[in-house]
Formats: sequence, structure tokens, C-alpha cells
Amino acid sequence: MKIQIGAKREGYAGGHCLSTRRVNAMGQDRAAVRTMQDAAEAIIGFFLADRRTMKHLEPKQTYEFLNKNTNAVFIDCRSEMEYLFVGHPAGALSVPWNDGPDWEVNPHFVAHVKIAASVDRPIVLICRSGNRSLDAGAALEKAGFTQVYNVLHGFEGELDATHHRNSVTGWRFEGLPWEQC
Repeated sequence: MKIQIGAKREGYAGGHCLSTRRVNAMGQDRAAVRTMQDAAEAIIGFFLADRRTMKHLEPKQTYEFLNKNTNAVFIDCRSEMEYLFVGHPAGALSVPWNDGPDWEVNPHFVAHVKIAASVDRPIVLICRSGNRSLDAGAALEKAGFTQVYNVLHGFEGELDATHHRNSVTGWRFEGLPWEQC
């Protein structure tokens, strides 16, 4: 019996019953393939769990962490204009995750971070409010960085009730050292 790709069909193929199963273009049972992928991801996740788990620090915790871990590299992943004109934490390097004019993800982000630090040094990421740094951190972990830290609330923090930053949370709100060009 011929089995149609992607169709539910009862029958036999190669001696295996495919009753009410979907088959992909390579003739593989989709449910079995998904199960194998899930198992592989679980095994990989188990072995990398202690190595690839981004840690999250409040701004004051970050400041203390950086003072205790002098080999850590502090990276501001906001745009160059934000870094220069809004200000940045004292000592932070600028490596934009995305930048104008098109605001696309910087394809050289990981390479630039590798220039600044080896994959086994602690990397601390900060952005405006703690969101871009999550994506940047995930990219670094995928590239093999093993100690990635995200600064919760970022440099400017969340918006307050009147849609202003720097008034609720964030590096500047906490009164931590920062500079402006």
C-alpha cells in the first residue's frame, strides 16, 4: 500500500504498521522523530545544564559581582547612540546587539565579544531594560560561552505609570556609577 506524505492513513510500509500516524517526506514517522529529537535535546540539556544557564542579577548585585570578579567583562549591548548619549555603566564596553539605521541584529556580535573575552570568562550583559541582553546572552551561550549574566531591569529600567524610565528600576535609578559622553 502506498502511503501519502503528510496524510493520515492506515497501512503497512516496510513491515511497520503506520495506523493513524503522519509520515514526513523522508518516510519517517513524525511522532517518532519528534520523540527522538525531544530525547536528544533533554540529554544535551542535562549535560549542559550547569554550563549553559544564563544567570540574572539585579543592578546592585551586578555591581557587587563585578567588583568581586575582576576578570568579568561588562558589555553594554545597546546601540552606539544609546551608549554615547543616554549614558552607560562606568567600565562597560559597547558591543551593540543591534544598531541603526535598520536595527537588525549585529551578525558580528559574538565575534566582537570573543575579541573582548574568552568563552570561559564571566560575561555580564546590560541593555536598556533587560530584554535585548537576554537575546544577546542566548546567542553567546549558543556560541559556547559558559558564564553569561544578564542585568535585570537594564540601564534605564522599566517604564513607570507615566511612561518614563529611570524612575522605577535600573542601573541609573539604583545610583550606580555611570558615564555619559
